[in-house]
Amino acid sequence: MTAQHDTPDAITLEVVRNKLDGIANEMQSTLLRSSFSSIVKEGLDASACLFTVRGESLAQAIAIPIHLVTLAPIMKKFLDVFPIDSIRPGDIFIMNDPYLGGTHLPDLALAYPVFRGDEIVGFSAAMTHHQDVGGKSPGSVPTDATEIFQEGIRIPPLRLRDGGTLNDTLIQVLLRNVRVPEIFMGDLNAQIAACTVGARRVLDLCDAYPKLDMQTVFDVLLDRSEEMTRQALRRVPPGVYRYTDYLDNDGIDLDTPVRIEVTVTLKDGEFICDFTGSSKQVKGPFNCVPSGALAAAGFAIRTLTDPRIPTNGGCFRPIRLVLPEGSIVNPKEPAPVNARTATIKRITGAILACFKDVLPEKVPADSGGELLFVSFGGARGDGTRYVVGDLIAGGSGASALGDGVDVIETDATNCMNLPVEALELEAPIRVRQVRVRRDSGGAGRFRGGLGTVREYEVLEGEAVLTHRGERHLTPAKGSQGGGDGALARSTIHRADGTVEVIRSKLMTQLKAGDRLVVETAGGGGYGAPDQREAAKVGEDVRNGKISEGSAKEQYGKVHHGIGA
Repeated sequence: MTAQHDTPDAITLEVVRNKLDGIANEMQSTLLRSSFSSIVKEGLDASACLFTVRGESLAQAIAIPIHLVTLAPIMKKFLDVFPIDSIRPGDIFIMNDPYLGGTHLPDLALAYPVFRGDEIVGFSAAMTHHQDVGGKSPGSVPTDATEIFQEGIRIPPLRLRDGGTLNDTLIQVLLRNVRVPEIFMGDLNAQIAACTVGARRVLDLCDAYPKLDMQTVFDVLLDRSEEMTRQALRRVPPGVYRYTDYLDNDGIDLDTPVRIEVTVTLKDGEFICDFTGSSKQVKGPFNCVPSGALAAAGFAIRTLTDPRIPTNGGCFRPIRLVLPEGSIVNPKEPAPVNARTATIKRITGAILACFKDVLPEKVPADSGGELLFVSFGGARGDGTRYVVGDLIAGGSGASALGDGVDVIETDATNCMNLPVEALELEAPIRVRQVRVRRDSGGAGRFRGGLGTVREYEVLEGEAVLTHRGERHLTPAKGSQGGGDGALARSTIHRADGTVEVIRSKLMTQLKAGDRLVVETAGGGGYGAPDQREAAKVGEDVRNGKISEGSAKEQYGKVHHGIGA
């Protein structure tokens, strides 16, 4: 007798939902612990997710929003190329091409079909930023690229594993095109391991509820998140909201800022983001394919709604994007895109800033909004090659609840800078200092978060330096009368005593004895500075977060503050 599949009760739904979230987080843990590269095992630049058979995200790890939302277009592409009836147990799919649904070339995505008998019940997927995928510069993120062909090897949707048999030809091609093949393969195997764990746990879940129709359960979970999201959006005053911000430049034309303009329309539970007015696609690699704008909007909608809403593909159904063709948010091939992270962060900040005035208690001042990426590549004294990258944060914007957080990733990224010991183990580089950057947070009733100062010295040989900075020219704006955060600044101190100021982006050679000093941007302040409590000003002075001069100039409370 065939079992009847009814809609499960609320308790069972919650148990299954939490189990799915647990599976995604176990995948993430496996991914991070199994990877070889420092950018993953220390920088946490990787993500894991479960998907339905239709390619909607079902559960996602606590990881990087850029990856988790952009995995959805990749899954859609996999399903376009490989229809469900053509997929076999043991298959694994791989791709990274931004113009087919990916993000940028270092982000390789894998998808693993989960079979229960002859039926596919879903997919486990993982995305990792690989330390190097070839191209013109170590690390594969050249800020002076002018076409995607300079950025690394492009992988269309392919079978990495066909019915349990690895595609050795593809693997050999990949290994011949990267600078650190052992690290590349180690990270790729970690992705396979994470997807394998996810598939096993989903099958365990299905076995624990043999009478449940899991597809019905999944649909209910998605529909519920969609309805809760639309209800939350309806509680925001409907209207048309606009904001404009700028990237410093495109890495090629260093004198021209890149305009990010967004108009957000809230109407009956719909979240429409129109980027008309943004810059046309640029010559340098700061173009952002549509999946990036979707990631930014996805992060923003989760921030503006209720954090108690379970995060899955249903949350993103209200999003509609207007992306002018040939613009910075929808470039034409073969425009370079490797630095799209900076653009996604600025898009995210601009979408949120649309609501500064209508939701002042929820939306903070602008964050430092930079994920400063520095990459060093070269050869050690024994001839072995190294590629190492560091991800460096600025300060977050202050809010109605308090001061911004110092040196923290915000927006749609959630990476960590490398511990000094990890970086020094992987490359002949000494980190000479790491500290918070005094006076970098915007003044206000609540002070913006501080940026950081990090100094690197090359100890031997020569190293190719990639420096992808932001907020060198346009500061993080304050809110409700708060001051702007400090601009970022980076300098190269050559061994011969000369000093070079980096204009936000740079590709150059460093020699032994050369030093790179980076100072990241601070977040904007919230509320008028004269409303800040004298005791808090004094505490900041004592803790070295602001100088006595700044305390007096910005707050006029230095004497009372120090004595408080």
